[in-house]
Amino acid sequence: MNRNTLIGFSLIAVILIVFSWLNQPSQEEIDAYYQAQDSIAAVQAEQQKAQEQAEQKATEAQQVAAADSTDLFYPALSDSLAGESRLVTLKNDSLELTFNTKGGTIASAKILGHKDTLNNYGVTLFDAQTQQMSFVIKTASKFIDTKTLNFTPKQEADGSLTMTAQAQGNGSLTFRYRLGPDYLLHFSLQAQGLADQLDPTDKTMTILWQYSVRQQEKGFTFENQRSALTYKFRNGGTDYLNETSEKQETTEEATDWIAFKNQYFSAVLISKDGFNTGAELKSTPQEKQTRILKLYEAKLQTAFDPTGAQPSEFEIYLGPNDFHLIQDVEEQSEFGLDLDLEKLVYLGWPLFRYINRWFTLPVFDGLTKIGLPMGIVLILITLLLKAITFPMVKKSYMSSAKMRVLKPKLEEATKQYDKPEDQMQKQQAMMSLYAKYGVSPLGGCLPMLIQMPIWIAMFNFVPNAIQLRRESFLWMDDLSTYDPIPFIGQWDTYIWGLGDHLSLTCILFCVSNLAYSYLTMRQQRDQMVGQQAEQMKMMQWMMYIMPLMFFFIFNDYSSGLNFYYFISLFFSAAIMWVLRKTTDDEKLLAKLEANYKENQNNPKKMGGLAARLEALQKQAAEMQKQQQMRKK
Repeated sequence: MNRNTLIGFSLIAVILIVFSWLNQPSQEEIDAYYQAQDSIAAVQAEQQKAQEQAEQKATEAQQVAAADSTDLFYPALSDSLAGESRLVTLKNDSLELTFNTKGGTIASAKILGHKDTLNNYGVTLFDAQTQQMSFVIKTASKFIDTKTLNFTPKQEADGSLTMTAQAQGNGSLTFRYRLGPDYLLHFSLQAQGLADQLDPTDKTMTILWQYSVRQQEKGFTFENQRSALTYKFRNGGTDYLNETSEKQETTEEATDWIAFKNQYFSAVLISKDGFNTGAELKSTPQEKQTRILKLYEAKLQTAFDPTGAQPSEFEIYLGPNDFHLIQDVEEQSEFGLDLDLEKLVYLGWPLFRYINRWFTLPVFDGLTKIGLPMGIVLILITLLLKAITFPMVKKSYMSSAKMRVLKPKLEEATKQYDKPEDQMQKQQAMMSLYAKYGVSPLGGCLPMLIQMPIWIAMFNFVPNAIQLRRESFLWMDDLSTYDPIPFIGQWDTYIWGLGDHLSLTCILFCVSNLAYSYLTMRQQRDQMVGQQAEQMKMMQWMMYIMPLMFFFIFNDYSSGLNFYYFISLFFSAAIMWVLRKTTDDEKLLAKLEANYKENQNNPKKMGGLAARLEALQKQAAEMQKQQQMRKK
């Protein structure tokens, strides 16, 4: 190695040393680096901790779901695992409940005062094969599931029932049940003498509830569409899982109650302390041949005192979905909560619910208390509604009649506007002529606008009126379900679109709908001019197709609802026919001519929607005129 090489390496080394010294971090940068490393380490530790907690919760959830008496029960409770199960009954005039000493909870519930599908007295809401409820409590290391414990029953003089699972020493788990005067059961769960064995940091317990909802009515599809897992939020408002498809939800708010509901009966679990956020709810529709509508599942958490100082208190409603009855039962609740249990009786969206709540229900209850047959009640409600709306219907009909008798004059006055581009001017000329004769062209729309809210309100009310259940009228054996044609009945083969029957009231409803549509379209066609009449020919075929569509929709619906629509349309068509027969067109035209002479030099201005429609027509005509000028 020569001298030049040594000098070169020396210079490189000096440069590297100087560069390293100039670029070394300051003390502040060194401190910031170590702080960043500490932060990263802290974040990683937090993430690791969160992952471990999630894995622990998942493990606990699996343990809760698979709790087994052989290896999950704390040894102190081993004595309660011995013995054979027995059934104990609590009963009043409305409800018969059977409790199993194995698990200490309700094994079966029968609602008295109602008939089942075979017309037998009493409706079995559930039994041990279709319902199971258990309460899971955490010990220091494992879980206790009440379904695996044997309880000792003791019926008190006041009719209440105490079920106790005795632990070694003086410790115990105790259910206390007290049946109210009708459909409300009060109960509590309390631990005593187990404070040193239960987990003192866990002040909650898990409730596992499964319920296979029995088919209680003849029409599986119709009943299934009106059965839903429903729940109420702690801060107000109710919600439900989709009725027609499998649905699973986890609540984002605390809830007051969970209801396993079918069309006419419900099982509602109410917690005094509410169910915590994160309740897991699931609804799974079942196949028709099983005669089970849905499988409901709920995994709930609520407050539990491991020291035993305070019991966990509950109430459970097992009864019919009767609006006023539920309101009366809710007053028996001892929790002081605004439960809104009457929401189990669905009366429709706010407008329709208002109609049903403050008109249909009071009238229906009043007529029912007289003791009239339910079919007569539906007829009287229809007649009352027709009487209330008759003045508006008559006014609307007369408006259409005026347009009908003016049709020749309108055709004469607008015959120069035959070209498609002249339709705006034609409409303006017609509106001006209507104003001179004092006629409102929108008056004929009122019948449909008047009847539609009532129709929708009754669509929600009739299928949920338990008073119609098992009530017969004329050929209809049960107004709450479909009515097969007499002497034909049902058939075994399922036909797409029809099912296994033809509903006679559905056929009558569709025929009356066809007749009403014919009268309505005829009335509208008689008052239309020029191209409007041609367009109406296309429209009328759509109106005639509607009854056919309704047939496939309503064939499974209740005979009570179809019967109401049939008599409603029948009376509507009859009213329209009578008005047509009693209207003297010559006198009406003479009256309009008198109006024309009076308003010839001072035509009345249209107001409201008609005026806005006329203004829009003028604006559209002006825009059309400007476009034509641009093209030129």
